[in-house]
Amino acid sequence: MKVHVHVSLKPGVLDPQGRAIHHALEGLGFDGVNDVRAGRLIELDVDDNVSDEALDDMCRKLLANMVIENYRIEKLPETVGAA
Repeated sequence: MKVHVHVSLKPGVLDPQGRAIHHALEGLGFDGVNDVRAGRLIELDVDDNVSDEALDDMCRKLLANMVIENYRIEKLPETVGAA
């Protein structure tokens, strides 16, 4: 089973990477972008028997820094013809 873990900074936490991206977009002439928050995507390929609780535990213990980050777990639907 494919699982995506979306990790993002909590509101109010400074985001220097997002600020740099915003500045670069402005420098390239892109108007109308009010703010940028950068995050990361972690893709896991796990056995079907891995529980939601285990996935949550992975995020809390390793994949996200719970002090400054939030996370969202997304289980991807099975694709047709997948091996």
